[in-house]
Amino acid sequence: MAVTQIVDRTASARSLDPTAQRLAGLVRRLPVGVRDVLHGVWLGHPVHPMLAQLPVGAWTSTAVLDVLALTVPGTERRAGVDRAADALLAVGLASAPAAAAAGAADWSQLLPDQQRVGLVHASANTVAIGLLTASLVQRRRGRRASGRLLGLLGVTVASAGAGIGGHLAYRWSAGANHAQSVPHTTDGDWAELGRLAEFGQRRPAMRSVAGTPVVVVRRGSTVDVLAGACSHLSGPLHEGELVDDAGVDCLVCPWHGSAFVLESGAVRHGPATAPQPVFDVEVRDDVVRARVRPSA
Repeated sequence: MAVTQIVDRTASARSLDPTAQRLAGLVRRLPVGVRDVLHGVWLGHPVHPMLAQLPVGAWTSTAVLDVLALTVPGTERRAGVDRAADALLAVGLASAPAAAAAGAADWSQLLPDQQRVGLVHASANTVAIGLLTASLVQRRRGRRASGRLLGLLGVTVASAGAGIGGHLAYRWSAGANHAQSVPHTTDGDWAELGRLAEFGQRRPAMRSVAGTPVVVVRRGSTVDVLAGACSHLSGPLHEGELVDDAGVDCLVCPWHGSAFVLESGAVRHGPATAPQPVFDVEVRDDVVRARVRPSA
């Protein structure tokens, strides 16, 4: 059986849910602004995969130097390689908390099956950090052989954890933009959505443009139309709420609270990091029409 199939089995392990719910609840207590930073709203891209490169890269380099140290002639040169390996190991451990915090923020806003797989990813990383911390302790005590062995085991487990994280992103679509295809799969012709009077003031309504679900919001005589499936995890935006955020009208997804600026589709608050596709709108003879806006 493929390793990925074994990992996928955890997606149906409901016994993990109580643990996941408790941990996710703790993360959600963080202020919205802090969570937005950890999600990567400011960047327009999840920051966890980027932050994770530093510890994994540092630890992998440590393993390479550990092997190299065994082949370098001369006590002084070998000691120099050992010092470099120890420094990289320490750098990786020091950078791991930031990567873990960003990952936890993203994980806390996933669907239950994704969270179960995410727990396996986090567990592997926790074991790896424990092994690598023990490796650093042994090295500083002068026990290089056991330190190198623990380091190799830690890097192996960390690599497996990174692989599971990639599987979570690609197989289970965690962190992906779920609205990216809208401009490419929706016919660009104008589509009639209904008469203006059919839309209540500031009340999101669901319609369809060439088979693509959209959410329609009327504000006075102005009508805004966004793709109906949230870019975070395809939540139904027509079931969301229109809120005033510091004078800016935003549509909030009912699933995980992502807030999008109504006029532009820009992300106001996470966990979404990708903007919501916006549709061009015209109101003529009291009839509302919309067409998909081509991607830039």
